[in-house]
Amino acid sequence: MSKVRVRFAPSPTGYVHVGNARTALFNWLFARHHRGAFVLRIEDTDIERSKEEYERQLLEDLRWFGIDWDEGPDKGGPFGPYRQSERKETYSRVATQLIDHGQAYFCFCTAEQLEWERQEALKAGLQPRYSGRCRKRPREEAARKVAAGEPAAIRLKIVDSAFSWNDLVHGPTNFSAEVIGDPILVRSDGNPNYNYAVVIDDHLMEITHVIRGDDHISNTPRQLAVYRALGWEPPQFAHLSTILGSDRSRLSKRHGATSLESFRQMGILPEALRNYLALLGWSAADGKTEILSPEELVEQFSLQHITKSPAVFDPEKLYWLNRHYMKECAPRRLAELAVPFLFGAGHLDAHPSPEVLAWLERVLDAVLKNISSFEQLPDAVRIIFEYDAGKAVQELELSAMASARAVLSAFIPGVLALSELSYEGFRAITKEVQSETGKKGRDLFHPIRVAITGAVSGPELEKLIPIFEAGAKLPLPRHVKSVSERLREFAAAAKL
Repeated sequence: MSKVRVRFAPSPTGYVHVGNARTALFNWLFARHHRGAFVLRIEDTDIERSKEEYERQLLEDLRWFGIDWDEGPDKGGPFGPYRQSERKETYSRVATQLIDHGQAYFCFCTAEQLEWERQEALKAGLQPRYSGRCRKRPREEAARKVAAGEPAAIRLKIVDSAFSWNDLVHGPTNFSAEVIGDPILVRSDGNPNYNYAVVIDDHLMEITHVIRGDDHISNTPRQLAVYRALGWEPPQFAHLSTILGSDRSRLSKRHGATSLESFRQMGILPEALRNYLALLGWSAADGKTEILSPEELVEQFSLQHITKSPAVFDPEKLYWLNRHYMKECAPRRLAELAVPFLFGAGHLDAHPSPEVLAWLERVLDAVLKNISSFEQLPDAVRIIFEYDAGKAVQELELSAMASARAVLSAFIPGVLALSELSYEGFRAITKEVQSETGKKGRDLFHPIRVAITGAVSGPELEKLIPIFEAGAKLPLPRHVKSVSERLREFAAAAKL
């Protein structure tokens, strides 16, 4: 087999949807597995909707996602340019060649005429298709009309009765030519139609495999018709199953986050999303392994393990993977990734010092098991940055305040007598309180936890106490109260 060459060819008309992200990932894995080339091509012939900012965002999202490319609009390559808007001369030249060889023709039908034909076909219960009225027009007459400035599209003459190919996912696939009519190659405004431009580009860029969503299956016969007219060998096709939401309908915004940008804003790690999307419609060689590194994905990826049935997007599975990768993440990288979320909540500066980042590593270690994404971090760290003595007193009054009062009356003076509280010092004081009051277990530690944190549950005090003490010394936008500050406020609120 010649060197594998695949492409990802998005349109810069919006953010990268997870369906497109999975397509990019599968193409990238296939190329890397076979040591081939991964080409990024921008299909921007939709002039009204294509925007430069979407293209910039697209490139940024793909890089964040962990996808790199060997050729593309920003890197160049031997088969450029890699934007369709810069390839119009090629499309025009090939279209002229098809007309000269009698394989295509000018069509002067107006939009109103075509819509009337479509409605008549629907009324008759037929599949709408072009009637071919301009197909019989003499070439000389058509050339004169075009020379006179009359708007005309260019259509391909369909001469085959059927189209078939061996899909690398779905197997043998067949379409009757009756369902496609004579497709437009170039619109009357001079812009190429998708099914025409993509064939020219794939052939000239020497693409060997086209791996894309199964919503493109119906486009394949139209593209095969162009390949045949030009006498070109088509690439192999593999159509990926649809991604569904939890209600088994096509995944859309109503199911929640659906774009790379939205998952990034939620604080999902790129390695978690990449691992998860790889499992949507594909499985590892052993059929059960779910956590795979990029190297393992590349090594094991095969089109033979892609399923035909639709894949269901399960946010909980993604969160499970994200929790795993957050635990595996290097502490400093984790802290740096957390900064924008805590800055947005007013807890940190946008560019914290190394000292603050080191402290933040300890904060994350304390709360990590309670979150599934960075989006949940501001709530998880509220116990550190916010303290309300009045609420803490209320929490204890709901339980046995008399018992708690005895414990805290002995505990608080012991802490306030120290210049700084370490966890070892905390343990020593609690042992003294236990001996003095006879309280132990929950009766001892519950009131102490609530008095210090203001909450009935949360991270271990062994981690929180050093965090409170160190945080109180840092120049943070929102002051972190030390254990002594908290207990003084609690004692005043509880009238101890």
